[in-house]
Order: sequence, then C-alpha cells, then structure tokens
Amino acid sequence: MKPLGACWIAYGILRICAGVAMIFFAPTATVMFGALLVCFVCGVLGIAGGLAMQGNSKARRGLLILASLLALMELPLGVALGTYTLIVVLPNGQNEKRASELDSDRPALSLVNRS
Repeated sequence: MKPLGACWIAYGILRICAGVAMIFFAPTATVMFGALLVCFVCGVLGIAGGLAMQGNSKARRGLLILASLLALMELPLGVALGTYTLIVVLPNGQNEKRASELDSDRPALSLVNRS
C-alpha cells in the first residue's frame, strides 16, 4: 500500500499547485463557485491520507475515502486514482479482508488461495 500513499502525496501536491495557479490565472467565477476550495481541500486530504498510508496510521482509511470522493471531479488522473483507491479501501466481498488489514496494525495476509 505504500505506492498508493506515494501517489496520493504526489496528487495532493499537484492539486495544491493547481489551486495556487487558479488564484493567479482563473477568472473570478471559478473562485466563487468553490473550485478553489475543493482544490485545496482535496490536496490537503490527499497529502494527509498519503502520509497516513506511509506511516500506517489508523486515520488513513477515512482520509483516503474523503480524498477519493473529492478527486473524482478531476479528469483523468483524479478519476483513476479515486476509483482505484475506493475499490481497494472500501469493504465489499473479497475486499473485506483487505479493508480489515488496512484498519489493523498486523502484517497483511495473502489473499491468494494456495491450495
């Protein structure tokens, strides 16, 4: 899961840089409709979630779900990273073991059936 954390840190930095660029180059309407706020919030959540993923923090799952939902508005990188993160992090069927491993501090178990 460390590569996913690194991707979120890079994406968060990219979103914050995009927010700074919006301050200088975007028309007033863009800032009025909250695009600037969403850009900065997604960037901060992405960096925080990525650092939490790197450090095995218990808050990583919640931070990454919020960042993923906000990232879905950004094409194409945000959609790809947000969708992949939601598939990996949200529990459903086979991913329940993986989600419980994300919440626990024990080492990850193999999901491959070795019989």
